[in-house]
Amino acid sequence: MKVFARSAVFLLASLIVTPALRAADVPPAIEADFALRDFRFASGEILPSLNLHYRTIGTPRRDASGVVRNAVMILHGTGGTGAAFLSQTFGGELFGAGQVLDAARYFIILPDGIGHGKSAKPSDGLHARFPKYNYDDMVRAQHAMLVDGLQVNHLRLVLGTSMGAMHCWVWGEMYPDFVDGLVPLASVPAQIAGRNRVMRTMIMDSITRDPAYKHGDYTEPPHAGMVGAVNLLMMMTSSPIGWHKAGPTRDAADKWYEDQLATRVAANDANDMLYQFNSSRDYDPSPGLEKITAHLLAINSADDVVNPPELGLMEQLMPRVRHGRYILLPTTEQTRGHGTHSLPAIWGRHLADFMRELGE
Repeated sequence: MKVFARSAVFLLASLIVTPALRAADVPPAIEADFALRDFRFASGEILPSLNLHYRTIGTPRRDASGVVRNAVMILHGTGGTGAAFLSQTFGGELFGAGQVLDAARYFIILPDGIGHGKSAKPSDGLHARFPKYNYDDMVRAQHAMLVDGLQVNHLRLVLGTSMGAMHCWVWGEMYPDFVDGLVPLASVPAQIAGRNRVMRTMIMDSITRDPAYKHGDYTEPPHAGMVGAVNLLMMMTSSPIGWHKAGPTRDAADKWYEDQLATRVAANDANDMLYQFNSSRDYDPSPGLEKITAHLLAINSADDVVNPPELGLMEQLMPRVRHGRYILLPTTEQTRGHGTHSLPAIWGRHLADFMRELGE
């Protein structure tokens, strides 16, 4: 140790091809939808058809016994989608020819989690009557999508950012023999407490206490509540260095903030955002860390105030992970607080070392 229930399912026929990151290096991403019939949530609620959207790049390869050996699944953070990983700053650093997750070598899977992106979510019509999903539900749905939709029976790697990183820990405990390697970026394998929990409560309360929310049946977005929620989220997931570069003068900072707030409020639905933050309510993999048999590389950054290193939680918990290693990235001009999780230019060399350690 170094410290540094499946449901009946069907695949929808419609496929969408998205542009390649680099036409010369990366095959085009294929988009598709997968529906799980009569999905039962941990709350006991049942959805007759639960849709999961996903993107894939590359081709699965099986060994002589039919086991897929090159599948890599990458999981997004709260409020995100798998599409974000197709950016030049993420996929452009990882998926190209000769890069650590070369799409000519690996079968890359980028799902939208329940409640996010093009997957089933409250804003599709059920609003506050949508089942109150949690992280276990999200991971079980991902597993069903892989096995019954994509016929992927093994994963070489699960890499996740923020919420996706927390899903990595859940994957390691829920399906210990299904994956070889886990790389959670910006997370702690313990229940969400302290300032992190209070931030989430503030976000949820800001939305629900806005009179315009109307118990989720609003006809106009609860603007004041969303402004409060977005303000909290921006402050907690940012870094002073990045913000000062974006707004180096008083007027520039005011204009940058005005633009950011307008864009982020417009991009989010109140019910979707409320559900996304509520889904972490019972997350706590700490009792079962000994169940994780996959090799695991946890990476956090020193300027991340969502997972502040001064709490010492990773040093306490990581010794219980049999094949685990923890790296704390120092604060630099390049790190971006919690958002460092989406910058493989900073942590990619550690991922490359980890993949070499996993071997062929």
